[in-house]
Amino acid sequence: MQHEFSVQGMSCQHCVKAIERAVRALDAQARVEVDLAQQRVRVASEQPRAALAQAIRAEGYTVVE
Repeated sequence: MQHEFSVQGMSCQHCVKAIERAVRALDAQARVEVDLAQQRVRVASEQPRAALAQAIRAEGYTVVE
């Protein structure tokens, strides 16, 4: 399943790695694409959208619904 999130607070490659790590802690096989310029995160995963959003929030970022 493909999920797309609008995420505020991302500014650098450290942010990209932090989000990738958080999502992959839930699903090691997830495909994660982070677009810093558009402030978007796309995740291909079978995990529930709410769980993925919570993992991103736990890293200190704001997920805009």
